[in-house]
Amino acid sequence: MPRPVAVAFSCYPGPVRARLLEIREAIFAVAAQTAGVGPLTEMLKWGEPAYLTEASRSGTTIRLGTTRSAPGACAVLFNCNTTLVETFRSHFAGDFAFEGNRALIVPVVGPLPDVPLKLCLRAALTYHRRNDAALPVAWRNARPGRPALRKSAVAQKKLTGK
Repeated sequence: MPRPVAVAFSCYPGPVRARLLEIREAIFAVAAQTAGVGPLTEMLKWGEPAYLTEASRSGTTIRLGTTRSAPGACAVLFNCNTTLVETFRSHFAGDFAFEGNRALIVPVVGPLPDVPLKLCLRAALTYHRRNDAALPVAWRNARPGRPALRKSAVAQKKLTGK
């Protein structure tokens, strides 16, 4: 981990920092498991840990931090000009809270919603590929009024290995 990123993580309270580091591990795990993503660049953007697909340009930046509306929870932040948070809200409203069109809010306590989180991370890391092969199986062919399955068995198996 680059030193500036480590310093940024150290500024968060213990429980928030621990959960953010769990999410960081998930980002790297999903990137390693997803064809075409390649290595990630870890850096600070707006003073927050950020993860970029600079080599492949397959995805949009993911940042980690907190938000003003939920300072005691963790936020996974995305470019507000994408449709990612809107898509996540339609599929995972029961798993996460959301802030506008830029943040997925993850509680600090309790189990990490691993499968939905990894589906969201994969969608962000492949956002610029914009084809059905880059999307989680559960989201293919989803249209307004005809939602896709929330968690397909195929998507869950890919993410958990079970």
